[in-house]
Amino acid sequence: MPATETFVAHRNLLFTVAYELLGSAVDAEDVLQETWLRWVDVDLDTVRDQRAYLVQITTRQALNRLRTLSRRKETYVGQWLPEPLLTAPDVADDVELAESVSMAMLLVLETLTPTERAVFVLREVFALEYEEIAEAVEKEPATVRQIAHRARAHVAARRPRGGVSADQARGAVEAFQRAVETGDLQSLVDVLAPDVVLLGDGGGVRQAIPKPVVGAAKVSRVLAAGLPRVAGLVAVEPAQINGWPALIIRIDGEIDNVVAVRIDDGLVTGLYIVRNPEKLSRVERETTVSR
Repeated sequence: MPATETFVAHRNLLFTVAYELLGSAVDAEDVLQETWLRWVDVDLDTVRDQRAYLVQITTRQALNRLRTLSRRKETYVGQWLPEPLLTAPDVADDVELAESVSMAMLLVLETLTPTERAVFVLREVFALEYEEIAEAVEKEPATVRQIAHRARAHVAARRPRGGVSADQARGAVEAFQRAVETGDLQSLVDVLAPDVVLLGDGGGVRQAIPKPVVGAAKVSRVLAAGLPRVAGLVAVEPAQINGWPALIIRIDGEIDNVVAVRIDDGLVTGLYIVRNPEKLSRVERETTVSR
C-alpha cells in the first residue's frame, strides 16, 4: 500500500519534527497516530511532494497538541524539562541535527511562541521552503519569512556559544560521573561556569530541585549535599542522550535519573537532571531521530 510505505519511510523524520516542537516523545507518538489517520484519507495523486505534505500534517497536529501541553505545563509540579531520548551514536555525526534535539536547544525553543517554534524548526532544521512552511502553519509566505527572521535572531541570542564539541561535553559528563562515584566534587567544580544553572525535573513524583539553582557556588553546595548520599550506591552509565554525551544513573538497577549538560566555551553552563519516571522510558531503548 503506497500510503503505508511512504509513511513508514518518513516516520523517523516525522517523529523528530513532532518531538522538536513538543519536547515530549509521548506526545510526539500521539501526533504520529493523528498524522497517520489523516494521511490514509489523502488522495496521493494530488500530492506533489509527499515528504513536505506529511511534515505539514504533522506540524499542524503538533501545534494543536502544543496548546494542550502548554496548559499541562502551567500545572506541572516543579520545573519542566524535555523528555530525554537515548539516541544512536551516529546522530552526533550530523551536528545540526544533534544540536536541534539537544536538551539545551529544546529549552531555548521553549522560549518561542508555538508558531515561531514551528517555523524555526521547519526552516532551520528540516530546510522546508517558506511556501511549504506557510501551508503548515496557515500563514502567508511573507509573514512566515518575518517570523523566521525573528525566531532565528531569538534563538541565536540564546543558543550555546563558542562551538561545542562532543569531546568537551564528554569531559564534563566524565567529571560529573567521577563526582557521583567518588563523592569528590572538585573535578566537577572545575568545569562549572560562574553562571551555571541547575534544573531538576521530578514531576511531583520524585524529589527534585524545585527552582533553578544559579551560580557555581550554589550549584556546588546543592550537589555536595546530594552526592554523598548516593555515592557508592549507584551505577553510572555514560550514554548518548538527545545526541550528546550524558549519564544514566541507576539505583538498585532501576533508572533514577538522567543527567544532561549544556557547554559554553568549554564550561558547563547548564545541568539538567530528569527524575520524573514518566519521562524516563525512552532511555531504556534507542530512539531514531532523522531529518
